[in-house]
Amino acid sequence: MKVAEIDALLRRELTPLSLEVQDDSAAHAGHAGAREGGHYTVRIVSERFRGLSPVARHRLVYHVLGSLSARGIHALAIDARAPEDA
Repeated sequence: MKVAEIDALLRRELTPLSLEVQDDSAAHAGHAGAREGGHYTVRIVSERFRGLSPVARHRLVYHVLGSLSARGIHALAIDARAPEDA
């Protein structure tokens, strides 16, 4: 799993005003789930989140990244904000 793949999908589907994707996998080495995939943090600001609850924002990010989840995302921390929340 590459940070670039996550970044590209989110940019294409959510047209973020700002986006940071961080690979936290090294901090989880030895963790049982580490064998199943990487640990990532996503910080994203997008107009697409305007009017959505935090849960709905997370669901949208998970939906966009759905194809990658089965191929290497074990854990995903999400900070998803609308422009007015940033």
